[in-house]
Amino acid sequence: YLFARRMSTLDHLSRGRVGWNIVTGYLNSAAKASGAKAQTGHDTRYEIAEEYMELMYKLWEGCWEEDAVERNVETGVYINPAKVHAVDHDGQYFQLKGIHLSEPSLQRTPVLYQAGASPKGQAFAGRHAECVFASSPTKTVLAATVKKLRAATVAEGRSRDSVAVFGMMTLIVGRTDAEAEEKLAEYKRYASYEGALTLMSGWTGIDFASCDPGDTIKHIRNDSMHTAIDRFTISDPNRVWTVGEVAEHIAVGGSGPLIVGSAQRVADELQQWIEETDIDGFNLAYAVAPDTIKDIVELLVPVLQERGIYKTEYTPGTLREKLFNQNRLLQH
Repeated sequence: YLFARRMSTLDHLSRGRVGWNIVTGYLNSAAKASGAKAQTGHDTRYEIAEEYMELMYKLWEGCWEEDAVERNVETGVYINPAKVHAVDHDGQYFQLKGIHLSEPSLQRTPVLYQAGASPKGQAFAGRHAECVFASSPTKTVLAATVKKLRAATVAEGRSRDSVAVFGMMTLIVGRTDAEAEEKLAEYKRYASYEGALTLMSGWTGIDFASCDPGDTIKHIRNDSMHTAIDRFTISDPNRVWTVGEVAEHIAVGGSGPLIVGSAQRVADELQQWIEETDIDGFNLAYAVAPDTIKDIVELLVPVLQERGIYKTEYTPGTLREKLFNQNRLLQH
């Protein structure tokens, strides 16, 4: 009830520019800090999320009819009570009885983002997501993830292209290839091997502190993010990662690929990733802020615009309309 109100308020204030990244959680420490004794099991978290989404749709989509607000100055009627319906939800994980406090915002439901790539996560995305964040170290892994995601979307009766997939990417752009490589070398001077493995340990629930750099990353299934370990193990059987290689990979920019070079070279690489993996765009990470993004805006974007593959102006309307050039309301 409170979350639905907050998001509707933000959608009103921003004139329909709000999106929601749906995250089920994975850290045991976060669960304890939120009042739980321990983190809920991986698959159970998605069962809880399914009921949570059901309740959100009832509040955002089902509570107020589109023309419930009359604003009739002559009659003094602001809202037609016959067109506002109470929610009475008595589920396994949530109970709620009441009326959504906010009248419908421009989008009603915020644009729905999601990032889970496990079987449970992809099924969830197939039912609910409009945009999906994907993070994979190689084109092979990313292409397989996107293929499964498209299939999950179709299995839910939706078009395969109804979900926009954004691949995580770190771009280090220079005026020349040599300048970009110099930037990377400088960034690596400040990268932390221990910090990278600590980050990886948090994602996977595996303690890498006792591992040697040459140890092979092994696949382990637990209640942390399944894809965090899958992407470096079973997702690409032809690629064997060591602990040291993973630490070096994620030390600058995180778990996604790293592309380094001139604007022309980086543009070429980005086009290849889209063609070979079937993603729709990129979720850009950064090595340093704001320099990484500043270089992308000043050096890379003009090249992409010259090639006719990057917009030169924003589509008017809500966030949903900007992303999909369609109705401002949720379509599923």
